[in-house]
Amino acid sequence: MRPTTPAEALPVDLSEARRVAVEAAEAAGALLAAGVGGPLGVRAKGTGGDVVTELDTAAEDLIVGLLRAAYPRHRIIAEESGVLDGAPGEDMVWLVDPLDGTNNVAIGMPVYAVGLALCFRAEPVLGVVHDPVSGRTWSAVRGWGARGPAGKPLTLPAHPRPGRAKNPVLAWTQGHAVGPDDQTAFALRSSLERRCARMLQLWAPLVGWAMLARGDIDGIVGYLPEIVDLPAGALLAAEAGAELRRLDGSPYRLEIDRPASELGFVAARPDLLDRLLETAAEAGRPHRVARGLTG
Repeated sequence: MRPTTPAEALPVDLSEARRVAVEAAEAAGALLAAGVGGPLGVRAKGTGGDVVTELDTAAEDLIVGLLRAAYPRHRIIAEESGVLDGAPGEDMVWLVDPLDGTNNVAIGMPVYAVGLALCFRAEPVLGVVHDPVSGRTWSAVRGWGARGPAGKPLTLPAHPRPGRAKNPVLAWTQGHAVGPDDQTAFALRSSLERRCARMLQLWAPLVGWAMLARGDIDGIVGYLPEIVDLPAGALLAAEAGAELRRLDGSPYRLEIDRPASELGFVAARPDLLDRLLETAAEAGRPHRVARGLTG
């Protein structure tokens, strides 16, 4: 995930776009934080157990309005509204996840985030993740590195936390289309769980990406992930120093026009990546004797 388009060639000032995106994410975060304790207006979304609340739509309307005011020509792909067209032939497109972790909010669990990504054609060039619970924001510009709260540089720590070199803490994420009878997902998740100290299933992938970028966890594995929240988090982690590969170990191309089948990933600290990829490969060979991450 290295830059392929020089920033100066883009038809937008990325420093200004980062400022706009941070302000929009934080405004939406304030709306969410003020509303999570009240009536949520929860309703079903699809048939897979997912839900949407009035907070989702209110936060999305706020973000879209701010983006439209700053960039009226840009296209927008929003979680609840879908594709919102911009000017004909426009190359810049925003991805908006106004409330990543809606199911958590619906049951009173304060684990959620706001995510925005800006793409040039299909390639993410800017990502912002805001945590309304802590009030912290992280952002990244492709090729320019990542920043944490107050704009301070964010770099993955050089070493894992004590005791985690051989016992990593991982996060798992999967798309809404993955059902309980998906044997590939079951085999991969089970194999990972046997080889790590803990595996988190946060149901808020952006929270996990920020944790990886900070070094709070050591890796994330994604199976048929959703595209709307993927670019912001993956770009943040990559610019902080995490490594990303496809599940088969091949180079990872994070482009929003790729099918979900090509977006599965292993993202991790560089020193852990090969071991996680080996585990992912072994999940597809159940006849083999499982080996630990330490072996």
